[in-house]
Amino acid sequence: MSESTSSDATARGCHIACIMDGNGRWAERQGLERIAGHTAGEEALADIVRAASARGVGWLTVFGFSTENWIRPRREVRHILNLHKKLFGRLEELNENNVQVRWIGRPFDERGSRTPRYVQRRIRQAISDTAGNTGMVLTVAFDYGSRAEIARAIRKASQFGEVTPTTISAHMYAPDLPPVDVLVRTSGELRISNFLLWQIQDAKVYFTPKTWPEFDADELDAAIALI
Repeated sequence: MSESTSSDATARGCHIACIMDGNGRWAERQGLERIAGHTAGEEALADIVRAASARGVGWLTVFGFSTENWIRPRREVRHILNLHKKLFGRLEELNENNVQVRWIGRPFDERGSRTPRYVQRRIRQAISDTAGNTGMVLTVAFDYGSRAEIARAIRKASQFGEVTPTTISAHMYAPDLPPVDVLVRTSGELRISNFLLWQIQDAKVYFTPKTWPEFDADELDAAIALI
């Protein structure tokens, strides 16, 4: 995989958001169990983190697990949870690439949160251990749903006075998360799926028929080229 391309200048400081779809379909095409697709997807994410960081992408936000994903088969959910524990545990690699980790989702201490404590601990550790890094910010959306985020922000804003776009923005999960420049959706699906609805107002959208395990640096460059 190329670690430097002509898209570097365009990528500097931009915000790329990814809906990582198609892990199960990729596995089925290989004659494998669906959980093997999620494993391949986690490795693909590690590759994209390295590639995006090398290109000077400022913010990479990925849809790791939605509020709707809990209805999947228990074995598949358990496997995905363990993969996220592994993802947040890649501290040496993240630090080597100067990547700062953040997380958005239903707050652990609020009603409705379903993130298991062992994943919570790994998330907190990753945030703490990469807080001093000054390169790309990797934000993982876990137990996340955009409509829930917006509804919560409106409730919070209403407690402090007038509800406006500015006050709603101030009460999002990560108020400093910049607007998305390019939203990526893999696996040929032409929909947004309740992801960063507030933040993608002016974003370009890159749809690709490739599944997430097939998404590589060349595809990333094609998405960046939309900016």
